[in-house]
Amino acid sequence: MRHVIALDVGGTGMKAALVGPDGELLHEARRDTGRDRGPDAVVASILDFADALRAHGLAEFGEEAAAAGVAVPGIVDTEKGVAVYAANLGWSDVPLRDMLTARLGGIPVALGHDVRTGGLAEGRIGAGRGADRFLFMPLGTGIAGAIGINGVIEPGAHGSAGEIGHVVIRPGGIPCGCARC
Repeated sequence: MRHVIALDVGGTGMKAALVGPDGELLHEARRDTGRDRGPDAVVASILDFADALRAHGLAEFGEEAAAAGVAVPGIVDTEKGVAVYAANLGWSDVPLRDMLTARLGGIPVALGHDVRTGGLAEGRIGAGRGADRFLFMPLGTGIAGAIGINGVIEPGAHGSAGEIGHVVIRPGGIPCGCARC
């Protein structure tokens, strides 16, 4: 059966699913990120979890996943597939899309920002469906929001729209750990 891997990495835990072509939930699983062991361990946990989902899909459905979508917190360069910075996970400049593509046998992998990806889903199939504008603000380890306008999530001038935790509060004050704001 055709399916995709969906993986949401949070500040403390990961949620995942195998999803069928019609959006049917075929399998779901959860794991800790392992952030207490450091950023390298978090990356290893993500890769291992994705690989376990791949193996489950292959065993259960007899074929490889068609693709994978992975959402991570912090600042994400979706064009390059790089997890640029996440204060709550301690990483910077992780080429996660390439790492996942290699680990998952070359299937296409999309890497996105967790809240903007969630906002996109909410706008397409959730409470924001049919609204020309909406604000999606999930409660989690970090602080972020997604701004939906006419079916698109606003990326902002520098790709960080909604990253409320990175808003400059006091110009000239203590610099953000991301070194970008």
